Amino acid sequence: MKISSDHSLYSMDKGNSPVARVALPARLTFETLDCFGGQVKSEADTLENLDFSRVNPATGPVYFNGIKPGDVIAVHIRDMRVKSPGIMIAAPGAGVLGNLVTKSETLILPIEKGMAKFKELAIPLNPMIGVIGVAPAGQPISCGTPDCHGGNMDTTLIKSGSTLYLPVQVEGALLAMGDLHAAMGNGEIMVTGVEVAGEVDVTVEIAAGKKLTNPLVVTEDQVATLASAVTLDEAVNIATQDMAQLLQEETELSINEAGMLMSACGNAEISQVVDPLKTARFTMPRWIMKRLGVTFAF
Repeated sequence: MKISSDHSLYSMDKGNSPVARVALPARLTFETLDCFGGQVKSEADTLENLDFSRVNPATGPVYFNGIKPGDVIAVHIRDMRVKSPGIMIAAPGAGVLGNLVTKSETLILPIEKGMAKFKELAIPLNPMIGVIGVAPAGQPISCGTPDCHGGNMDTTLIKSGSTLYLPVQVEGALLAMGDLHAAMGNGEIMVTGVEVAGEVDVTVEIAAGKKLTNPLVVTEDQVATLASAVTLDEAVNIATQDMAQLLQEETELSINEAGMLMSACGNAEISQVVDPLKTARFTMPRWIMKRLGVTFAF
C-alpha cells in the first residue's frame, strides 16, 4: 500500500484522522515531501521567504489494527528512494554556526549516480529519515520536535536496512514519517542536511513482548538507544541509562558490569543539536549484543 504525500501533517497528534487502517504485519510505501514542503524552487528562496506553518511535513498517519498503548512496533526500513535535487540553507541565528552567519543562503544540489553535487564536490549519499514517529498520548507535538514518541530525531542510523522500534502511546499507533535527507552528518549543525523528497518502503509489525520507554534502532552492526531532551547532557544521560537498563533486563549483567561493558565498547553519540529538543544515542556493537542474548539484536 502506498501512502501519498497528499496526506501531510505538521504535528504528531492522537486526534489526526488516519489515512489508512491496516493489519500487521504490513508492507507500506510512504511518499514524502522535503522538509520545506516543496516551497524552495530556486536559490532565491531563502529561509525568510518560507511559510513556517508548512515546514517539516510528515506523511500519514497510518492506524494499525489491534495495536494498543504499551505495545512496541518494529518499523523495518527496506528501501529509500530520494529525489533530485537536494536543498540546503544557511541563515542568521540558525544552527550552531548561526551567530556567525550574516546573510541567508540557499543551495540547490543536483543528485545523480549516488552523489550530491556540492559546488565542485561530489558527496556520497547516505539517505536517512529525519522525522518518523507515532502519536503522543498527551498534547500534539510538532513534527519538528523529537521526544519519546519519535518525531524529528534526525538520526543517521534510521536508514535502509535498519529497524526502528517505537513505543506506542495511543490505539493504532498512528505512524507518520517525512523529512528525508540524501546526506547528513551527525548533529545536523546547520539546521539542514541535504533535504529531499522521496519514498520509503517499510514493513511494520508488532514487537511482541517488548517494552520500551524511548525509541531504539538496530542497524546491521549496531544497537542504539535514542533519547531527546532539552539539553544534550540530559539526552546523553537518558540514552545511556536506557542502554544500561536494556542490558540488565535481557542479560545476567549487574548494573556495575553493564556500565563497565558499555564504557569499554559502547559509544555516546550525537544525533542532532538544532531541534527544540536535542537527540543523543548510545550505541553498542550488535555482535556483542547477540553474544549476550539481547533479543533486540536479532
